Amino acid sequence: MTRRDMLLAALVATMWGFNFVVIDWGMDGIPPLFFVAVRFAVVALAVVVVPRPLASWKTVVGVGLFMSLGQFALLYTSIALGLQPGIAALLLQAQVVLTILVAALALRERPTRLQVIGVGLGTIGLGVVALGRGGDAPALAVVLCLLAALSWAIGNVVARRAGPVAPARRFGALSLTVWSSLVVPLPALGLSALIEGPDAIAAGIAAFGWRPILSTLYTAGLCTLVGYAIFNGLLARNRSASVVPWVLLAPVVAMASAAVLLGQVPNLWETVGGAVLVAGVFVANAPGRRRAKPARHAPEASALHAVGPRSG
Repeated sequence: MTRRDMLLAALVATMWGFNFVVIDWGMDGIPPLFFVAVRFAVVALAVVVVPRPLASWKTVVGVGLFMSLGQFALLYTSIALGLQPGIAALLLQAQVVLTILVAALALRERPTRLQVIGVGLGTIGLGVVALGRGGDAPALAVVLCLLAALSWAIGNVVARRAGPVAPARRFGALSLTVWSSLVVPLPALGLSALIEGPDAIAAGIAAFGWRPILSTLYTAGLCTLVGYAIFNGLLARNRSASVVPWVLLAPVVAMASAAVLLGQVPNLWETVGGAVLVAGVFVANAPGRRRAKPARHAPEASALHAVGPRSG
């Protein structure tokens, strides 16, 4: 990678990591499921300029339901319940470990030795973080965040099974991200009405001031659309093995920004467990001698959907 590309990769990881703090900051007074509906309604506007992906509608709907609706509905709810943004960013990285497991079951992809080691390290790290969680986050918030990671992992496998997803190289996996977002707003709004209630939605609309607006513009516009456009360009110019590890900066940025801006300093157990988890993710992503067969899967789409934190 050139120095310019390394700076761009660090910039994207920083945007994606800071995203968690922005979500927490903008969601004050806004029901989380309603906030998810608003975010993806904004993302969906990009279908006007982004071509439809070369994927079946079944794939588009599957990615939308699991990678977008399921992941972010659970993530936003976990943060609303009190899970610190930095810890949420960290726990969400479990999607890498879970993707390997889901792919082994659904696609019969035999994991490499490094992936097995990475899964083991990641599981240990998750256990340490969960048992040593600090702050006022209830166990339910931790469980919901891990379920968000599982939903993301299932979405990864759905996207991976689809193979090439974009009509033009420059759009990469962004086309699937944008078009699958069409699936999210109405179901998210329906879940909000059912779970949070019409009164909460009305209160959220009334409270939708400049902070939620800026948060939505950041998460939908900067992180999703601009971030993915830059990341796709990096994948087009460089080997995925050179680009993907930069994503591991995202939880580090999230935890650091949460500590500086929100005073949410992770305790010793969270720090140690997080380091083990990140190490496991790094090992699982490390190139090995034996690789999975690439015939059906687009390298660009697989790499992006496996680790690119649309999260955020």
